[in-house]
Amino acid sequence: METLTPDILIVGASAGGVAAALAAAEASARVCLLEETEWPGGQLTTQGVCTPDENAWIETFGCTRRYARFRDATRDFYRTHYRLAPEAAADPQLNIGNCWVSRIAYLPADGAAILRTFLEVWEQQGRLQCFYRAQVLNAQQQGDRVTGIHARLEDGTVLCFTPRYVLDATDTGELLALCGQEGLDWVVGAESRAQTGEPDALDTPRPDWVQPFTFPFALDWSPETVATNVIAPPPDYAELRALQRYRIAYGAITGLFQGPLPWWSYRRVMDKSLFDDPRVTSDLAMINTPGNDYYGGNVLGPGTGDAQSVAATLARARRAALGYLYWLQTECPREDGNGRGYPEFRLRTDVFPTPDGCAIRPYIRESRRIRALRPILEQEIVVQDFSGNACRGELARAAFMEDSVGIGHYALDIHPNGHGEPERYVATRPFQIPLGALIPIRWENLLPACKNLGTTHLTNGAYRLHPIEWNVGESAGLLAAWCVQHHVTPRTVYQDHALRRHFQQTLLHHGIPLHWYVDVPVEHPAFVAVQTLAGYGFPLGNPADLLFCPDEPIDPDTYRQWRDAMGNGPVPFAGTRAEAAQCLYEATR
Repeated sequence: METLTPDILIVGASAGGVAAALAAAEASARVCLLEETEWPGGQLTTQGVCTPDENAWIETFGCTRRYARFRDATRDFYRTHYRLAPEAAADPQLNIGNCWVSRIAYLPADGAAILRTFLEVWEQQGRLQCFYRAQVLNAQQQGDRVTGIHARLEDGTVLCFTPRYVLDATDTGELLALCGQEGLDWVVGAESRAQTGEPDALDTPRPDWVQPFTFPFALDWSPETVATNVIAPPPDYAELRALQRYRIAYGAITGLFQGPLPWWSYRRVMDKSLFDDPRVTSDLAMINTPGNDYYGGNVLGPGTGDAQSVAATLARARRAALGYLYWLQTECPREDGNGRGYPEFRLRTDVFPTPDGCAIRPYIRESRRIRALRPILEQEIVVQDFSGNACRGELARAAFMEDSVGIGHYALDIHPNGHGEPERYVATRPFQIPLGALIPIRWENLLPACKNLGTTHLTNGAYRLHPIEWNVGESAGLLAAWCVQHHVTPRTVYQDHALRRHFQQTLLHHGIPLHWYVDVPVEHPAFVAVQTLAGYGFPLGNPADLLFCPDEPIDPDTYRQWRDAMGNGPVPFAGTRAEAAQCLYEATR
């Protein structure tokens, strides 16, 4: 058996896993990446969520530099490989799907190809080895350290990895289950109020309250092939129809081409009107709605069963997704008054390399989660709790987190499951990702790099989205690489104030924002200085907005406050606020 000894082993090429691999390799660590499928990207690709859920500032702020590069690369891909309408080609914020849930769209296979090219840069330099079609078999531990991972490759070869750090970047926290105990090392489902202190937590824990997963599929509008479009119903269609309560969400369906928040353009991947290319003959939409969320079971939580039971659950969920398509084609009430069903919908079986046309992997919304040194709580991020009680007054930002390793913003979004949990969609304030949520209570060298960080069931509903998961993985990869370089442990970095600030500087220089100041983006010359100054914890502007106002002149009293906090710098100072921050930053380096 061949043994590999990387600095860092990343299990799972999810969005977070890819980000972790790119960041750690760029930081000069020797990295191995294992992935069960042939595509990197997780929810960005294999799970079909190729119209990413992002935030209002995403075009200029609100994500890491690497994630922004991925977004740019998707747009460049279609400018290069397709003939676009002139106005679309010239649009710097090109959205080829013209969808309303996201500002970008791409085909899943194209997203995977782009991420592969990103990874190949570091493979060619010898810092990264990627193993696709690789399955983890077991893990060895000694005390609180993971000492070895065995994995089987597609050809049957078994490799032994003995890394210094292991990152779990699987969408379900598979390594957590393999290496630890539920309740002691990791949790699943909804916690109680006694456990978390959250106002909307339950009176008693509900480990079965896990968000539902979904098998997306792609449709186009093809009246020309209406005679052959309708698929055969799943054999258990009647049972699935009753279970799933098939329906249309997000407005009118034949807003197909117009109407407020129409179903069709919700996650439309290609808008034909933006193309002047014979290969694009129709709109193409990815169907990922409450209609194909699966309510008949889960792959996590009580009653999940063994691997055979999980496989059966996944197979039935695929049939439920196809049942939704059959319902759309044959039973959905038509808004034009012409009976029921839209046989014009055609399943695009060429979008995913699967026998049934559904996504390669289900879209996973919730994972096992580490028991962390610093869990993230609902009252730290929401505007109001479920009862409408205000949290934190009229502040623009969520609770200040001095140990921030990134930022994010999304509503606390809970989909109803099959065990009685209702739908919740609660506004949050722009929030931070605390380092302590990446540090397990017990493990010394196992880190989360996906949706498995130290959130609760409630806060997972906000921290599970694409740019946030990417940021978690990127920061976890840099943390592991930084610990290898400096011969320290993640727990020590978290607990030692000076080490933590040193590590945060590394994150900033890698283009990872730690604080919400949307008018000083990553490429701004004062970015690092402003972010460093913000780390001292006092507002750098009006606490009711997200602005720093870099070009305004610095007020003498404000400058004095900043200088007192930083401990050095010239007096007096005349210039802009950005120049003042840069001056103080340089004086204290």
